[in-house]
Amino acid sequence: MNDTVKAKSNALPAINLSKWAPLIALITLIILSALASEHFLIPRNITNVLRQVSYTGIIALGMTFLIIAGGIDLSVGSMVALIGVLVLMLLNYLGDSWLAVFIAISAAMAIGAILGAINGLLTTKGKITAFVATLATMSIFRSLTLYISDAGEMVSSNSHYPDIGGGYILGIPIPVWVFFSLAAIGHILLRHTAFGRHVCAVGSNAKVATYSAINVTRVYFYTFVIVGFTVGLSAVMLSSRLNSISPGDAGLFYELDAIAAVVIGGTALSGGKGTLWGTVIGAIILGIINNMLNLIGVSPYLQGAVKGLVIIIAVLMQFKRDR
Repeated sequence: MNDTVKAKSNALPAINLSKWAPLIALITLIILSALASEHFLIPRNITNVLRQVSYTGIIALGMTFLIIAGGIDLSVGSMVALIGVLVLMLLNYLGDSWLAVFIAISAAMAIGAILGAINGLLTTKGKITAFVATLATMSIFRSLTLYISDAGEMVSSNSHYPDIGGGYILGIPIPVWVFFSLAAIGHILLRHTAFGRHVCAVGSNAKVATYSAINVTRVYFYTFVIVGFTVGLSAVMLSSRLNSISPGDAGLFYELDAIAAVVIGGTALSGGKGTLWGTVIGAIILGIINNMLNLIGVSPYLQGAVKGLVIIIAVLMQFKRDR
């Protein structure tokens, strides 16, 4: 019996492969992509992939908090368009200066937080399920965007604004820096603060969280505000990169990409658990898939189908892990 106990104590700790599944999938995808196309590992191509995923990736970071708390937001794409139009209108009104850019960026984050708060109030005070509430605001936000802009493309007249989304720091695009910096801050908030623990508790079991003296309504509401804040940042990065916003197309299907990144990164759709770095990996995986399909000449009409299959596989893997 003593020998058995000793053998067990000397055994190597079991490796939780499901925890590392997104990273393993990313490494495998990079290797396959490098073998499939000689152009994949070109620094400019990698930079472009990271820039493209940063727009939806920033939103996905906020979405991670909301999904862990047991919610979802389908309005983020329309929100990007609305914030983008409002910010460019404000920017053109304030004139051609760096102060105007600073005010516009601050306004974008504030407007995003307010729109997120509206979704939060509809679900917490209005007692409407998150899916239905954000489905409604998705339509409302897009309609307001088209009305305010008269369905015409909004262009910035500020000469400094394109330097935000189109600029580089140490050879890396600014949106990529924002994406990874926000991921680091979000990781600290989720893993090393009481708020982060409360978010996980609310998503795991709201009733138990209530019995543990956690203000479930407030925590759930704040996760919507976080999503709105990240949408505001994404709208700035996108509109400054293009120096314009198309009210009908801006942010289209961003909600799908953001949710897909969260799910592929290992966050449970049922709530209660997830990681910010998993979401980062999920966003990069989606970006690499889109990039490889373009490099090998796959029709763009089939890219949505591939993305849908990836989401289905990720959800099925979650289901098998939870059984």
